[in-house]
Amino acid sequence: MIELIPAIDIINGQCVRLTKGDYDQKTVYGEPLQMAQEFERIGFSRLHVVDLDGAKSKHIVNGPVLQGIAAETRLVIDFGGGIKTDEDIEEAFRCCASMVTVGSIAVTEPDRFMRWLEKYGADRLILGADVRNGKISINGWKEDSTEDLLPFLKKYIDAGVKNVLCTEISKDGTLAGPAIALYKEVMSAYPDLHLIASGGVSSIDDIKALDAAGIPAVVFGKAIYEGRIDLHQLIEWQMNCQRTT
Repeated sequence: MIELIPAIDIINGQCVRLTKGDYDQKTVYGEPLQMAQEFERIGFSRLHVVDLDGAKSKHIVNGPVLQGIAAETRLVIDFGGGIKTDEDIEEAFRCCASMVTVGSIAVTEPDRFMRWLEKYGADRLILGADVRNGKISINGWKEDSTEDLLPFLKKYIDAGVKNVLCTEISKDGTLAGPAIALYKEVMSAYPDLHLIASGGVSSIDDIKALDAAGIPAVVFGKAIYEGRIDLHQLIEWQMNCQRTT
C-alpha cells in the first residue's frame, strides 16, 4: 500500500505552491499550521514540509513554522529546503523534524552528506533527487548539475541510503499526472528502495496508478489545494485497501 504524504511548501510563512519550481508562478493557499492540523484531523500521519525561502536563500528560514507544526500536531514531518551546513541540519532536528530531505549537498558536498548519513542514520535522512531533463537539479531548482539520476542514486544507495524523494520538475505543480515511467525505472534498478514520488499528481486515480506500479510512497500538494483530491475519499480508499490485504 502506497504511503500518502501531503505537502506544505512555505514562502514568507504562508502555504504556497509553485509551478515547475518557478518562484514567479506562485499561488498562496493559507496558513501552514492550520493546513497541517486539517491533514491530521482527516487521518494523515505524515507531512512533507519544504522551506522554499530556505532553498532560495541557501539556509533555513522557516524553522519557527516547522517548530510550530511539530508542537501542535503529532504528524511525522520530513523537512527540506536550505539545509546546507551542519548548523542547518542541527536546526532542522532542533525544530523537531523527524527526518530531513537533503539534495543539493549530496551533489556539491558529497563528503558532508556522507558524514550526515553516518551521524543521523539512514532512517532520518532522505536523499532528494530532483530531476530535470535527466539531470539532478540543485539550489532550489535554480541550477542543473551534470549528475545523471540512476548513477547518482546508486552511489548513495551503495553507501546505505534507504529513502529517496524523486521529483520530476517538469511535472511539479502542473497537475499533468506523475512521471510513472521514471519512477518504475528507478524501482526496477533499485527494488528495495523506499522511493517517494513527487510531481504532477492531479487526482486519486494518479495515486492509484502509482500504487499499482509498485511505488512505495507519494508526495502531493497542489491537487489538494486546487480541490482535485477529496482527502476523505483518499483516506477511505487507503483504509479499504489495508482491510483487504
